[in-house]
Amino acid sequence: MAVPAPGTGVGWWAGSSQAALDDDGTYVIAYRVRTGVHGRGSNVVARSEDGERLTTVCTIEQDRFRAQSLEKPSLVRTDDGRWHLYVCPAAPAPSKHWWIDVLEADDPAGFADAEARTVFPGDENTGVKDPFVRRTPDGGWEAWICCHPLDVPDEEDRMTTAYATSADGLAWDWHGTVLAPRPGRWDGRGARLTAVLPDGRAAYDGRATKEENWFEQIGLARLTGNRPGELEQTNDEPAADARYLDVLALPDGGYRIYYEARLPDESHELRTELIPPR
Repeated sequence: MAVPAPGTGVGWWAGSSQAALDDDGTYVIAYRVRTGVHGRGSNVVARSEDGERLTTVCTIEQDRFRAQSLEKPSLVRTDDGRWHLYVCPAAPAPSKHWWIDVLEADDPAGFADAEARTVFPGDENTGVKDPFVRRTPDGGWEAWICCHPLDVPDEEDRMTTAYATSADGLAWDWHGTVLAPRPGRWDGRGARLTAVLPDGRAAYDGRATKEENWFEQIGLARLTGNRPGELEQTNDEPAADARYLDVLALPDGGYRIYYEARLPDESHELRTELIPPR
């Protein structure tokens, strides 16, 4: 366990992380903390020597964005050693809208007072959140974004994943849906991408019904190669009863994974495991 649940019961969650390595080999991890179903949300950025014992370097509160909560952040280290943190504020109730801002800093601690810039505003029909952002081999940027349609009241929990590209991580070109639910299957209500490995393997969160919101499970997918960013599911059943799987490739060929695990009281904790090289 990397971060304990912040309390007991539904909505008391720690998780939905994204980790990166600094040039000195230390880990930098950004994750979300929620205090109750209708409680406050914050993003925490931490450092770690081993990937397990985390030391907080800054906490970003929802009030900074005049938001009702904050969701999954995405953390990226640039080629020149700067950092981007993509954060997801929720519009105040009764709106169900989400948007994505980016913070930039020379050091992760600098996110504490970095200026926020909106990079994915969404629109009146779509809330956008839970990004997975990474650099491309040619020096560009790509992002997979969870999209929630807002066209039908009280049905905003539905999820698809869209793809976008950028030259600088700030101005983005939108390429539309690349991962969608499979009607009648275990992921028929939503498919939210959470990780893509360099070899094209991927992980996503899915669920079958509206009632399973917050009870997503992890599925497996892969890039199709047919068009940029497009994915296809590769599993008939969920691979694990957890959500928000993050996979960090390590220099020795192994991986460190982070995921949000549900506890018996329905609170969630952030867990990590080291996967050694084969």
